[in-house]
Amino acid sequence: GEEIGQINGLVVITEGDYTFGSVSKITASSYIGKEGIINIEREIKTSGSSHDKGIMTLAGYIGRRYGKEKNLSFTSSITFEQNYGYIDGDSASSTELYAIFSSIADIPLKQYIAVTGSVSQLGEIQPIGGVNEKIEGFYNICKLKGLTGNQGVIIPKLNVQNLVLNDEVIASCESGAFHIYAISTVDEGLEILTGLNKKQIDEKMNDTLQKFIDYFEADVDQQDD
Repeated sequence: GEEIGQINGLVVITEGDYTFGSVSKITASSYIGKEGIINIEREIKTSGSSHDKGIMTLAGYIGRRYGKEKNLSFTSSITFEQNYGYIDGDSASSTELYAIFSSIADIPLKQYIAVTGSVSQLGEIQPIGGVNEKIEGFYNICKLKGLTGNQGVIIPKLNVQNLVLNDEVIASCESGAFHIYAISTVDEGLEILTGLNKKQIDEKMNDTLQKFIDYFEADVDQQDD
């Protein structure tokens, strides 16, 4: 179905000489505040420097997109649910960004589409590692639960040249039972996950962010009085 503030991120797990793709539930919770984006993994010291950099990049992107004409007042906490190991790399940064958008603007995200991809401060989707393992890992999960024809993955367009998928996944894509969406920008990913265009999403984001700003400024004025 669809959920607000929740998304399936694609990850690669290595156990000895064996590497495989899997899926991790990522959630975001947003509310009035001044803290910006809180990386829960960083707070408990299970986040590597590359992952931390990815989270800070998200703050730069949101500020560039929505904070040029107003002083943003929001807090979003983000985490990999039920993960208690070490996390590193920025390949989930676009996934985390979509969850934050969903959480702030109350826009549901399609749970049957999993995501991977790094994001720049300019909203460009950058290539990542382990793309084949990630796609095949999510395909296997969908196959076990039953293919519906809606399931699929979002990957960076720059990773298309790296695809070497097994015959079963290729056949499922050709028949329309499974889908691979290759994208170049954040807005392309948001449209696939939400069904809304950039203008509609910006309206919802700006409405909520302005409510946060108004509430915060009113609270400050009361304290001053």
